Amino acid sequence: MKKHLTRLLMTSLLSLSGFYSGPLYAQASSQTIEIAYLKLVQDQGPVLSNIFPIPEDSGQRGAELAIQDSNTTGRFLNQKYQLSQVVSQDFSAISEQAATLYSRGIRFFVTDIPAKELQLLAQQLGDQALFFNAGTQDDALRTTDCVSNLLHTIPSRAMLTDALAQWLQVKRLTRWLMITGTTPEDTAYAEAMKRAAKRFGHKIVAEKHWSFDTDLRRSAQKEMPVFTQTDEYDVVVVADERGDFGEYVLYNTWYPRPVVGTQGLTPVAWHRVVEQWGAAQLQSRFDQLAHRWMNNKDYAAWLAVRSIAEAVTRTKKTEVDAIKHFIASEQFELAGFKGRKLSYRAWSGQLRQPIPLVHARSLVSQSPQEGFLHPVSELDTLGFDKPESQCNLMKNF
Repeated sequence: MKKHLTRLLMTSLLSLSGFYSGPLYAQASSQTIEIAYLKLVQDQGPVLSNIFPIPEDSGQRGAELAIQDSNTTGRFLNQKYQLSQVVSQDFSAISEQAATLYSRGIRFFVTDIPAKELQLLAQQLGDQALFFNAGTQDDALRTTDCVSNLLHTIPSRAMLTDALAQWLQVKRLTRWLMITGTTPEDTAYAEAMKRAAKRFGHKIVAEKHWSFDTDLRRSAQKEMPVFTQTDEYDVVVVADERGDFGEYVLYNTWYPRPVVGTQGLTPVAWHRVVEQWGAAQLQSRFDQLAHRWMNNKDYAAWLAVRSIAEAVTRTKKTEVDAIKHFIASEQFELAGFKGRKLSYRAWSGQLRQPIPLVHARSLVSQSPQEGFLHPVSELDTLGFDKPESQCNLMKNF
């Protein structure tokens, strides 16, 4: 017995010092996981309000942080994560670079690319590449225009507007004045809000379209009250994704009412004011890396890279088919600093996630709101549920 204990102790010491290579202590072979981040820089046009400029490196920094986080744990598992980045204003250049990266063996792509171009790119590389949409909130990609090798870590517009409409129902703010801007994105947001209003029993008292090019910094107090004069409403819903006029609606409406939507109380994927559930640690790490706040696209890119890393860790495989199947399975769970584990909808590839409702300095609430139930997951009360989507990605996974 004494000799056995001595031998066991010596074996342990040798293994710790690196001199023992017996079968019980053999290390797994190393894995290198290469991921590409692709971003199409878009011309936003002249913005009437430049109070809150969008960082030029939105999304990229989130992917970089996720690579760091994945390598922190990966070193104990002999995993190494590497990131290649392609950023361009020319989609053809991105397409060519993506093909080159694919020829080098890269199979995982995190993207910030508009819906139409993203569809083309994903179809171009085919099912042996796996794409993560971390940029476009387009609802059609989750309902009618699904692509078999495309998953979504950024919430759809329908998820955001459903989250807001749930809160408005809880607060009994059910009569809306809706103001919509001039861009296609504004129209898409307004359509998502109308869908949410119908879904949760709200009434749009009046809808107005902002078509002015006035410098509201000098005239908002005079023009907004007149513009918002109509039948009485409980709340003003703004659809102004670019930020042309929405910030000037607050406190300038005909009736003193709250403002929600793209400005005011806003549904987001992520915001600096989210600090619970360990989020403050993520915020701190991001600040050290980027020297700014983490935004929606940063968080979506972080989730995409972490999804890949989680699947590789759990399956111990790097093949696209194995990663696809595991991510689409009920076994996949991702820690996203939102108070619960996140998972993907197998039919549309959308990542289920709670939606914070915030204003500039505070987290007000998080949807789904209490009391909104679902037979599978209350997270599926946000956005398009399975019967509402024509997609069926599970058959391809």
